[in-house]
Amino acid sequence: MPLIRRIPKRGFNNSNFKTVFAVINVVALEHFESGSTVDEEALLSAGLIRRPYDLVKILGDGPLQKKLNVVADRASATARATIEKAGGTLLIK
Repeated sequence: MPLIRRIPKRGFNNSNFKTVFAVINVVALEHFESGSTVDEEALLSAGLIRRPYDLVKILGDGPLQKKLNVVADRASATARATIEKAGGTLLIK
């Protein structure tokens, strides 16, 4: 039997199984008070993300002047350095 007849005509679609990230820049965290804890619920209530996502990732774009306790699923190296330079902590779940 030829190869073209053995290959399925409808393929696999990975869109049902992909992981959706909420990407937040460090400069957006200036919205919170100094010393507060920033997690997914806090980001939702502040309006920085619109709906619950699978994972939250913090990127290091921009300055941060406030001491914050950030809880996220992933973070870039520059985001970690920026948060710790401001005196805050970053907890990776």
